[in-house]
Amino acid sequence: MASRRRILLKVIILGDSGVGKTSLMNQYVNRKFSNQYKATIGADFLTKEVQLDDRLFTLQIWDTAGQERFQSLGVAFYRGADCCVLVYDVNVMKSFDNLNNWREEFLIQASPSDPENFPFVVLGNKVDVDGGNSRVVSEKKAKAWCASKGNIPYFETSAKEGFNVDAAFQCIAKNALKNEPEEEIYLPDTIDVAGGRQQRSTGCEC
Repeated sequence: MASRRRILLKVIILGDSGVGKTSLMNQYVNRKFSNQYKATIGADFLTKEVQLDDRLFTLQIWDTAGQERFQSLGVAFYRGADCCVLVYDVNVMKSFDNLNNWREEFLIQASPSDPENFPFVVLGNKVDVDGGNSRVVSEKKAKAWCASKGNIPYFETSAKEGFNVDAAFQCIAKNALKNEPEEEIYLPDTIDVAGGRQQRSTGCEC
């Protein structure tokens, strides 16, 4: 019988409180938007089955409360992440200025094996507010910051209107999948225990 494979991709969303991280998650996963969302306490996650290039996998999206004390989240929260999404509010300059803090904190806590090439995606959210007249962070300024950090993909979004949300998460999923080192978790038909090897597949196609 063929092995049944299941790929789990862990995505972490970071950013200040109030930038709409939870709303973005719910718009993408549940196709819903509400002004009644309570601020995330600690951390929570949503999952969504995604098909990409004829492969089915589970996207596990982790959200935080956006605490000022970044390290209060703990190393376990960051560990095993395949992609990190940095979110700011285009109408709040401070939330944009803090992106660098969130990025640096992630790299410190997650300790990825290749920090220079770890996939980040930046979302400039709430472009719908006041018809765009309230924004203080220009698209040019945001793209320049992303370019200076290794050409991070950038999307402008509106969780309320669903604008660009699917496109953004499609990019997030692709980047997470690229970062996944082919460690597909499944039960092989036979397990070699005589050789004393670990009972874990490396995902190699034999």
